[in-house]
Amino acid sequence: MAILEGKKLLITGVLTADSLAYGVAELAQREGAEVVLTSFGRPMRLTERTARKLDPVPDVLELDVTNADHLQAVQAELKERWGRVDGALHAIGFAPETCLGDDFMAPDWDDVATAVQISAYSLRSLADVVSPLMTEGGSLVGLTFDATVSWPAYNWMGVAKAALESLNRYLARELGSQQIRSNLVAAGPMKTIAAKSIPGFAAFEDEWQKRAPLGWDVTNSEGVSKACVALLSDWFPQTTGSIVHVDGGYHTIGA
Repeated sequence: MAILEGKKLLITGVLTADSLAYGVAELAQREGAEVVLTSFGRPMRLTERTARKLDPVPDVLELDVTNADHLQAVQAELKERWGRVDGALHAIGFAPETCLGDDFMAPDWDDVATAVQISAYSLRSLADVVSPLMTEGGSLVGLTFDATVSWPAYNWMGVAKAALESLNRYLARELGSQQIRSNLVAAGPMKTIAAKSIPGFAAFEDEWQKRAPLGWDVTNSEGVSKACVALLSDWFPQTTGSIVHVDGGYHTIGA
């Protein structure tokens, strides 16, 4: 039996077939899950076009995580459609241009607040949507980029990811009594649209490929997909509040 047989999953963050979330959605379907995707605004057409590459083609629900009406509508739709939710993938991140690049001191609070709300607080927003529907327990899985150290150019997105990693631990504590797990997968750099928006990110890719003990292929997200699907399954029933590194072992190497 496939490890996600019968599971109902909400998947955020699919833009193109190169998106990490797309790989998770594709593998989740192969492992027996029924999935629904989310998007909003101008990218929604791109998500809908990408969704047609999946089999079966999933529906795409409108969800801006900063919009309370969207959050309520998605919850109502999932309740009517499935009655319950078994898991959700948080693959949401955004920071204004001033928050990335060479000048850490450049952004004002409004820009930083946007980065933190969309990239970190949105995990709590997603939990608000799905946790009441996880009547048989469930699994929240989010994507992060190792925030235990500072990175060139990543700047305030790194701060937002640190907030995300802390929030993951607090959600694990808060939701554990409902048998809802919350974990993150810290992926190494991949060639995605999100990565292209970060100035100098190509240097991360080059460094990873040189130094990761297991090697690293910036075009192959299979390891990330497998880790997320495993955490969404019942194979880690006692694991919560954790960060699973899928980076070829790079996080173990000192400067």
